[in-house]
Amino acid sequence: MLKIILGVVVLAIAVVLVLAAMKPDVFRLERSAQIKAPPDRIFGLVNDFHSWAAWSPWEKMDPAVQRTFSGEPSGKGAVYAWKGNSKVGEGRMEILESSPSRIVIKLDFVAPFEAHNTAE
Repeated sequence: MLKIILGVVVLAIAVVLVLAAMKPDVFRLERSAQIKAPPDRIFGLVNDFHSWAAWSPWEKMDPAVQRTFSGEPSGKGAVYAWKGNSKVGEGRMEILESSPSRIVIKLDFVAPFEAHNTAE
């Protein structure tokens, strides 16, 4: 009986591993939200990393987070790096494109896990 149970467990693990190996290495997660405010008001808050402390929920999770700003003051080339507690982690963002209708941010997480993303 123990051999049958062990065989079923091994088979189940093998099936999960085969199914996982068949999945693509890349995924896309897309969300959207509508904000009832003029675009020029929102643009300034997102385009300038110095303004993020006023609205980002991540900023409130660790009041002692260490922030570093470099590159341009805002817009394309602006860089924001942070290092915080286990909820906030560590990472870096850089604005790659900036216009009133679109901002593209390269988002790199270092901790608690490594990940590289693009946010628009």
